[in-house]
Amino acid sequence: MKQSKSTRRRGLVLTNAGLKRLQAAILAMEKVQNNGERFTLEDLGERMNVSTKTLNRLWSLDKGVDQKTLKLCFSAFNLELHTEDYAILSEPNNTESSQISQSLDTEKENVYPFLSLDSFVTQHHNQLENLWSYPDGPVPLDSPFYVERPPIEELVYREIIQPGCVIRIRAPREMGKSSLVLRLLAFAQMQGYRPVNLNCKQIDASCLTDLNKLLRCFCWQIATELGIDPKLDDNWHEEIGCKLSCSLYLQSYLLKQSPSPVVLVLNDVDRFFEYPQIAEEFFALLRSWYEEARQNTNLQKLRLVVVYSTEVYVSLDINRSPFNIGLPIRLPEFTEHQVEYLAQRHGLDWTSSNEVTQLMSLVGGHPALIRIALYYLCCQGITLEELLHEAIANGGIYRYHLWRHWAILQENTSLVKAYVEIVTANQSISLNPVDAHKLESLGLIAYEGDRILPRCQLYRAYFKKQLGVAEFQYKSLQKRA
Repeated sequence: MKQSKSTRRRGLVLTNAGLKRLQAAILAMEKVQNNGERFTLEDLGERMNVSTKTLNRLWSLDKGVDQKTLKLCFSAFNLELHTEDYAILSEPNNTESSQISQSLDTEKENVYPFLSLDSFVTQHHNQLENLWSYPDGPVPLDSPFYVERPPIEELVYREIIQPGCVIRIRAPREMGKSSLVLRLLAFAQMQGYRPVNLNCKQIDASCLTDLNKLLRCFCWQIATELGIDPKLDDNWHEEIGCKLSCSLYLQSYLLKQSPSPVVLVLNDVDRFFEYPQIAEEFFALLRSWYEEARQNTNLQKLRLVVVYSTEVYVSLDINRSPFNIGLPIRLPEFTEHQVEYLAQRHGLDWTSSNEVTQLMSLVGGHPALIRIALYYLCCQGITLEELLHEAIANGGIYRYHLWRHWAILQENTSLVKAYVEIVTANQSISLNPVDAHKLESLGLIAYEGDRILPRCQLYRAYFKKQLGVAEFQYKSLQKRA
C-alpha cells in the first residue's frame, strides 16, 4: 500500500550531543564578538542565513529541519556537521515519530540548562540532579557550573588569534587552569585552528636529563597530535645541534604542512624547574620562537600557551626567559558574587543570607573547595552548619583533599618544617624561596603583601592540628630512644 504523503515527510532534529556542540560554539563567539552578551534570535538567524521561524523549529528539538539548514547553522560557527549531531524525525505522528519524540523530551530536559539555565533552575530544580557529579578535574565544556572570571576569558580568546602569540596561564593547583584551557582550545577549534595539548608531567625522567632526547620526544608528540608522520630521522641533523634541528623541524616540516595555525599548550611546565640545566635551554628555545615569529610566516602559525603553578625559581637570563613575554594570565580566587552565582547554578538561593560569607570564611574563594562544598550540600543531604563544623574538627568533606596534601608534605621534611612555621606564626616570616614556591604550587599558601599565610582558615586549622600531633609523636619517639 502506498504510504500517505504525511507519513513519508522526514526531517532532522538535533541530538543532545549536536545541540551541546552548537551551543558551546555560539557561547564562545558571543564572548569574543559580542562582549559576552547573548545573540538575539534575529542575530543568530542572520549569521546562519536562516529565518527565525526555522531557528525556533531547530531549538524545539521536536520539529524537523532539512540537512542543508543544519549545515548552514553549524558552518556559521566553523563547525562541521557530524552524523551524531542529528537524528531522523518523521512527521506527523506515527510509531517512529512518537518514539523519537519521547527520546527528545528526555534530551530537552538534559540540554535546556545550557540554553537558559536561570529559568531552568527555577522551573526544573529536580532535573538539575542529573548534571551533578563529584567535582574532580576540569569543568566540562557543556557544564553549567563553570564560572567565568572576567576579563580573563575574553583576553585569551582575543590573544590566541594573534600571529605568533604566547599566553602564560599561572595559578596554583585546582584553581581552574585546565578548565580555562579546555575553553580556549574549543574556541581555537571553532576558528579552524589545530590544537596540540601536551602534559609535561608525562615526559619520562630520562628525557629530562638529555636535551636532544627531550626535543625529539617533544617534536614526536606534536607531529603525532597533528596526525603527521614524525619522520624524525629524516629531518633531524645532529651536525647543527638539537635546538636548531628542533626549530627547523617545527618550522619547515610541521608548521609548513599545516594550512591553519597550531595552538600548542604546554601544561605543568613547572616539571622542568627540577632540571635547571635542561630548563634553561628549553625555555630559551621557546623564547627564540616567539621573537623569530615577528618575521617568520611559518612560526606565526604557532600559538603557544604555557601553563604553570608557580613563579620560576630557577635562574634564567631575563633575555632568554619565556616567562616575561606574551599575555600573562593569573587566575584569582572566586569573589563573593561568583560564589553566590555558582550556588544559584546549583539551585541554592544564597542571595539574601550569610551562607556565602560563612563558607568563604572557611575556604576563601578556592574554586575546588567551593565546588566540593556545593556538591555535598546539594547531593549528600548535609547542612552548611554540619559541613563547617566537621571540616574544622576532622576535615569533614575535605578529608581526602587534605590527606593528599598531608601525604605530599610528609615526603619532604623541609616543606613540613616550613609549613609548621607558617600555620603557627603570628607575624611575618621568611622562607627558603624553593620551599615557598613548592607550597604555592600545591596551593597551600597565599601572599598578603610580604606576608606568607595559609591559603585559608581550613588549612590553618587542619594542618596546625596535624603538624602538632606529628611533632608530639616525633618527640615521644626521641624520648623512648
